[in-house]
Amino acid sequence: MAFNLDKQTLEELNLTGKFRTGSVYALFNKVKTNGGERLLDQMFRHPLEEAGAINERSNILQFFERAGYTFPFDPQQLTQMREYVDAAGTGSALMVLMQTIVKKILSGLTRDERYRKSIQGLQATIGVLQRCQQFIDTMQAPAVYRQRVEAIKKILMDKRLQRLRETDIYQSMPLKTLAHYEHLLKTELHGEMAVLLSYIDELDVYIAVSAVSKSKGFNYAVAFAPEKNMLHAENLRHPCIDKAIGNQLQMDQHSNVLFLTGANMAGKSTLMKSIGIGLYLAHMGFPVAAEQMEFSVRQGLYSSINVSDNIGLGYSHFYAEVVRVKQAAEAAASGKRLLLMFDELFKGTNVKDAYDGTLAITRSFADYTDCLFIVSTHIIEVGEALKDKSNIRFSFMPTIMEGAVPRYTYQLRAGITEDRQGMMIIRNEGILEMMED
Repeated sequence: MAFNLDKQTLEELNLTGKFRTGSVYALFNKVKTNGGERLLDQMFRHPLEEAGAINERSNILQFFERAGYTFPFDPQQLTQMREYVDAAGTGSALMVLMQTIVKKILSGLTRDERYRKSIQGLQATIGVLQRCQQFIDTMQAPAVYRQRVEAIKKILMDKRLQRLRETDIYQSMPLKTLAHYEHLLKTELHGEMAVLLSYIDELDVYIAVSAVSKSKGFNYAVAFAPEKNMLHAENLRHPCIDKAIGNQLQMDQHSNVLFLTGANMAGKSTLMKSIGIGLYLAHMGFPVAAEQMEFSVRQGLYSSINVSDNIGLGYSHFYAEVVRVKQAAEAAASGKRLLLMFDELFKGTNVKDAYDGTLAITRSFADYTDCLFIVSTHIIEVGEALKDKSNIRFSFMPTIMEGAVPRYTYQLRAGITEDRQGMMIIRNEGILEMMED
């Protein structure tokens, strides 16, 4: 089963984007190489779909975090090696020798750069092979990663590569030797070189991600089969907010709907984003901003947090909300096991319609017990009307008044809020006095 995520959810959670301010991708993008960056991007765009694969990657990352490795390769050497071995096939050994002779002659007559680049590419490859052997000799790989390491060791044990590694890269090589190794690396062992480079890309990502986890105090979630239909977390917080306040979350098939109330600025939207990001990272097998997390594998994630009007399609804000809810209802009705989050349903219409719509939609969502839902609203009366639904858990983000000044704890409490500080905030800002002047 594929993990589905639409464009709006991707943007609302600010998951991807190398240059997007505060993106989750940017938080983890501490890799050293272009290959590592491509692999990291691929991991972000394709979350894992099975509990076994998720837990396996988590265990590998935990091994790297405990080991505390630093990336042992020179990025410039890796770039030169990749360009060298990825060049088009060059035919037979005799043909390669002839081409090398021609490049050598042209380098002296016309300053042709191909001969120099061939030498630099081979030197870089030797340097990478030497560092790879040194690194892998020190690695005590756990069982979950041992097969991968053994495959790389087998490549490095090839006697032809052993001889190449022993070559002094600072001494000039005869043309015949240069041509021999070029044919070996680009033709006979081209597949093996591709495997080796992909392994180095993995090392880059694993070392970078585990280092971020260690520095941020993150931990690794444990995945379970989809049928358990649960999401438990301790001290779950937003990974991109320094000193973020954590919260406990407990959802399962007996309480699959979290009905969330609280004042503006109390932290409801940030909590939803924290939950969505945490679940997404967990599906990647990446560390999450929580002390502990367990979850059953989902088939997708769906959010409606920052819905706006669509001028191009002629949608008002309210109609855009309706369309979004319809899309979510279709996704839930499809039978997929999803996490769906809705922040302030129907805030683009009048209070009476918003009340009726929020009540009806939340009741309907509660019937899809294979999915997990989080619904927030300012209309606290809806919560009272939903208390007959046993699978709805009521929580709120409190506001503490210190005189006329609100303070927000950003920590969930059980129940439905009674906070009504809207007019007080308006008065605190002096808006009415400005209009009277």
